[in-house]
Amino acid sequence: MTANLSGENTLKGKSIILGISGGIAAYKVPELVRKLRKAEAEVQVIMTKNAQEFIAPLTFQTVSNNPVITEMFAPVMTSEVAHVSLADKADLVVVAPATANVIAKFAVGLADDFLSTTVLANKAPILLAPAMNVNMYTNPATQENLEVLKKRGFYCVGPGKGELACGWEGKGRMSEVEEIFRSIKTILVPKDLKGKKFLITAGPTQEPLDPIRFITNRSSGKMGYALAEAAQIRGAEVTLVTGPTQLPLPRGVKVISVDTAGQMYDATIKHYQSMDTVIMAAAVADYRPAEFSPKKIKKEKNNLTIALVKTPDILAAMGKKKGTVFLVGFAAETEDLLANAQQKLQTKNVDLIVANDVTQPGAGFETNTNIVTLLCRNGKSEKLPQMSKELLAHKILDKVIALQSEARRQKTEARRSRN
Repeated sequence: MTANLSGENTLKGKSIILGISGGIAAYKVPELVRKLRKAEAEVQVIMTKNAQEFIAPLTFQTVSNNPVITEMFAPVMTSEVAHVSLADKADLVVVAPATANVIAKFAVGLADDFLSTTVLANKAPILLAPAMNVNMYTNPATQENLEVLKKRGFYCVGPGKGELACGWEGKGRMSEVEEIFRSIKTILVPKDLKGKKFLITAGPTQEPLDPIRFITNRSSGKMGYALAEAAQIRGAEVTLVTGPTQLPLPRGVKVISVDTAGQMYDATIKHYQSMDTVIMAAAVADYRPAEFSPKKIKKEKNNLTIALVKTPDILAAMGKKKGTVFLVGFAAETEDLLANAQQKLQTKNVDLIVANDVTQPGAGFETNTNIVTLLCRNGKSEKLPQMSKELLAHKILDKVIALQSEARRQKTEARRSRN
């Protein structure tokens, strides 16, 4: 059964309570609300009295499109007990920033305001994003309180290190909004890939000509990194073999960094047969310079001719001996997209090809979006509209799960027919 995920829509319809306590980091939180709303989650903001000293409730009412709860004893508009009914409906409670004060309240079960009362009445997962002075964070009392909460099942993201608002340097900065958002998705996404092992390649390769120059391509690595992150948050054990990129490394993923096609070949061949699924999203150079000059090649009056030789064909090598591994390849083309992709599907012995015409606006290298057609070994194909690479990563994983499920069903039926 697939999770029917779709990137940003992972949080669609989820009810999230966002508690804001009294820290300067509260000024970052409207951006988190904006991201959650864009992901089509329902957000109910609760602010402590101290939080209102740092940022106005009206800001959160505007970005959440919901009234902000600031008082324990607001006028009663319904027969429901507010903090209990909110807690019952919540899919997740997030507290950001979580100060030392509210962490202590949660640890001892104190319920003296709307936020602490809601947390105590809540049975949904709870995510804390601590933010405070480094000495407050490292204080044994705070550390013991956090350990108590973690043992009870609370999740925690951060804090990070850096310059703090108080002027100190150290651990205590609230995690960045993107990291908190990713943690929210990680908690709420169904773990339909739990127990599965994925090998994913990403980025370009660089084939050196001399100590200064190399041959490469325009791949940013965004598609492969999106796939690695999507598989990881859905529960898979992910190994990412990546060429040089400017992207932050995905959290919770084993990363093997390489430069050349030869190095990527060695890394993938070493690991792929122990995997359930291999997704070759990297743009591997097809050729490399035949000779490497140990010194910089100087400019001459005459033209320079560089002899090129083929690099190892990683996808073809895996296709020859893939066994039970489910193999996914990419076909980046500039013409005859479907014909070339279909040929690759057959000659490389892969189960699924992700084909894209890199000449289309919004598709291919260096963009945040892509436009692809999925070609399956069973002869079926699916053309997808332009979408973010995060969204597409989940669509590809959904297709992988569906095809693997179909293959298992066919094997079961074949066994029954023989018997």
